[in-house]
Amino acid sequence: MIGILELLTIFNIYKQNKMEETQTPEQVQQHISAAFDSVNLINDEITKEVTDNRKDNVKRNVQHLELMIAKDWFAAGCTAQQVTDINACIAAGNTYTA
Repeated sequence: MIGILELLTIFNIYKQNKMEETQTPEQVQQHISAAFDSVNLINDEITKEVTDNRKDNVKRNVQHLELMIAKDWFAAGCTAQQVTDINACIAAGNTYTA
């Protein structure tokens, strides 16, 4: 038997998936713009001395990029160059935080 918390979790996942399927072109572009905020932040941070705070900041932004690039609607909205730039930034960020 499914408890109320499990049912709410399933519902929230379903709702989130449905929302992702119905992104407008404007929303996709807003997500891409936000992703490039992360790209710019990572590219700036990795030029600086490594600190725990910077590592955490880079790690969070790399995770954001990894989540976004895995979404079909997001990747489809990006140009080939944007996908290349995001993947290069993920690699650079992972190297910085290793």
